[in-house]
Amino acid sequence: MLPSQEVLQKLSRSKIYRDYERAFSEATDLPLALRARDGWKFFLHGKPKENPFCALLADSSKACAQCLQSQDLICDPTGEESRTVKCFAGLYDTAVPIRVGDKVVGYLQTGQIAMQEPNSGKFKKITEQLIKWGSDVDLGKLHEAYYHSRVLKKTQYESMIRLLEIFANHLSEVANQLVLIEEEKEPPMVRRARSYINDNHSDPLTLTKLAETLHVSTFYFCKMFKKATGMTFTDYLGRVRIEKAKALLLHADLRISEIAYQVGFQSLTHFNRQFRVLTGQSPTEFRKSAQEV
Repeated sequence: MLPSQEVLQKLSRSKIYRDYERAFSEATDLPLALRARDGWKFFLHGKPKENPFCALLADSSKACAQCLQSQDLICDPTGEESRTVKCFAGLYDTAVPIRVGDKVVGYLQTGQIAMQEPNSGKFKKITEQLIKWGSDVDLGKLHEAYYHSRVLKKTQYESMIRLLEIFANHLSEVANQLVLIEEEKEPPMVRRARSYINDNHSDPLTLTKLAETLHVSTFYFCKMFKKATGMTFTDYLGRVRIEKAKALLLHADLRISEIAYQVGFQSLTHFNRQFRVLTGQSPTEFRKSAQEV
């Protein structure tokens, strides 16, 4: 099956998604984003109808770390239902899962709304917390933006989320069709190889072992795999492992050496070298920049 990121890229470029994103934002006055499962990132940042209060916090390194935790919690790991979370400032965000088969490949995210009218007491608590964190956000601009936050009744917001759930089901059907089309283009052997690599990347996987598993010669496998993917087996395996490592690096409690061995590298030096080649950063630099986003 196509990697989730490729599915999301195709969906985001589709006319049906672009039309719906525009219509949803114009009708509800709320931002909308098609987002991945992993990755600490402000997916609504820069979107039409973005809450200016959230935009200011996204540009503050201290405040955004707290907001990013909410972004991480918003995704239901089971993918069974939509999930709504409230951030430290009392604003709500919601993520609605999109599936290919029984696998969640991404989410439709919206929100940045309040369910109670802003007031001076609440804003005072927000500023006290920001000062405690050492945030460099302009409190004057933040005060003005705070009182421009969209306020909705709970029933109003739930109705908007229901619209998203209906569209998410439609988008899931589109995603399944895209995957079927791509799978018809790709030779079954290559499809099985990609699936096997994705499932077993943490093991000491070799070209010989993979070819034996697929019951083909290494020469034939290399020729067909390179023709279909544009990469050698070694390059593809390395990219899969680095992508897995990038997701794990977002968890500050995991040591870099622990991550390297967990994703399948047998040498920390080799991991560091390949990570820099593929990302342009060391694992430490990547982790630091991700935390500052």
